[in-house]
Amino acid sequence: MKRLFLVLFAAFCSFNVIASPVNINTADAKTISDALSGIGLKKAEAIVKYRETKGEFKTVEDLVNVNGIGPKTVEKIKNDILLSDTVAAPAAAPAPAPAPAPVEPSADKKADQKIEEKAK
Repeated sequence: MKRLFLVLFAAFCSFNVIASPVNINTADAKTISDALSGIGLKKAEAIVKYRETKGEFKTVEDLVNVNGIGPKTVEKIKNDILLSDTVAAPAAAPAPAPAPAPVEPSADKKADQKIEEKAK
């Protein structure tokens, strides 16, 4: 029974391999084919060739322009694709509102001036 459990567990684990996302604008063909399910070395080479001739991919959907890759393939692999190596920074907190300027009523100002004049 233990042996059966171990075999089933090993099989389950082998089908649930978690691939890390790949940057299709910088990765080589081997890295792309290893990271993207359904993309073999030939399609990965086509991705690299397209990138080298047309420039970087602006959106994941641009992959449909690569020969041999259609919308269904893009839909399946889009969550495993990066377009840059940087992770979006969290939004900055809004700046605090400036402190209100002190308000000096004009009547008090005149009174203060009279007191200062008398003190001189």
